[in-house]
Amino acid sequence: MPKRDHISMSVVRRLPRYYRFLSELRDKGVVRISSRELSIKMGLTASQIRQDLNCFGGFGQQGYGYLVDQLQKEIGNILGLSHSYRAILIGAGNLGRAVATHMSFEARGFTMTGIFDKNPSLIGGEIRGIKVLPIDQLESFCRQNKPDMAVLCVPRDSVAQLAEGMYALGIKNYWNFSHYDLTIRHSDVIVENVHMSDSLMTLCYRISEKNKD
Repeated sequence: MPKRDHISMSVVRRLPRYYRFLSELRDKGVVRISSRELSIKMGLTASQIRQDLNCFGGFGQQGYGYLVDQLQKEIGNILGLSHSYRAILIGAGNLGRAVATHMSFEARGFTMTGIFDKNPSLIGGEIRGIKVLPIDQLESFCRQNKPDMAVLCVPRDSVAQLAEGMYALGIKNYWNFSHYDLTIRHSDVIVENVHMSDSLMTLCYRISEKNKD
């Protein structure tokens, strides 16, 4: 798919929601849906949906709507879900195990190829059928397997130095679950910081505001 310039991240971050809702509609046997019907289900305006999709060429017909299966596949292609980017996970503790076990990487464009930890009690165990390797084997593994992305489930104080080391090994993309906003000083690095506590505090705020009524 040709590269598109000037697509705002706010639009990009809505694409997974479209993909998820359309997948659910497809599984329910829905064949066609209008932007108005989709807007009601997603809590967006029909105008917003049309504007978002028009950023990528638009896929519907006026008076006819969108073919659910076709649009779901098109958005999957836009997101690059057909790729099999090689991923590794650093940190095989409770969080890392949960992420590796419950996240369907293969359906989202990635293949988990290696898992690492420094805790002797975790090394040698298996997660998703992948043996947990000692962190001191990371360099040789990366040089041999050339992973595209690293999932970071490590303590906050380990992240900056760890990421710099991985950058030197050619890893420039990170899904970061640590409580550290990873901003590597290299312009070609892509980072998605995941802060579940931020989401929980946002929920707390919304509940508190609602209770004021």
